[in-house]
Amino acid sequence: MQEGRLVRISKYLALHLRHEPDRIGVRLDAHGWVAVDMLLSAAAAHGFPITREELDEVVRSNDKRRYTIEDGMIRANQGHSVEVDLDLEPAVPPALLYHGTVGRFLPSILAEGLRPMARHHVHLSPDVETATKVGSRRGAPVILTVDAATMHTGGHVFHHSANGVWLTAHVPASYLRFS
Repeated sequence: MQEGRLVRISKYLALHLRHEPDRIGVRLDAHGWVAVDMLLSAAAAHGFPITREELDEVVRSNDKRRYTIEDGMIRANQGHSVEVDLDLEPAVPPALLYHGTVGRFLPSILAEGLRPMARHHVHLSPDVETATKVGSRRGAPVILTVDAATMHTGGHVFHHSANGVWLTAHVPASYLRFS
């Protein structure tokens, strides 16, 4: 399959499974799931036909493991701006987590910490390499180290998504340092 086509499908899924399901007439359940058949029908009806083979390939090959298919249902693993409950149990994070960003955001991060912005959670990476990839999407990456152990001890709740991303509501600036 063409790599470019798979990237377009992945972006289409991200838009409609995380942010704008109503745009194609799809309704996510309370936990973000939608029937695969319903998603494929809606995509086709809105001028973006996707085969089941293509969908399975995108889910299987996505390097960030953004999507899960179970029992004929699909959902994005995290990153939603629409209201969903991913049903993730609180988890004890590793001592350090990482966040990739770019320099232009540092003044607000240093003043307010990491905020979820339009999403439900702040996304944190388990390693510097992943955080570097994330930060590189918008320019020269700046990697912040998060003292997750101290945050957790202080009562901050963490969740671990199906694709390895760590989620928390907010990271106060006092828990951040430059890597």
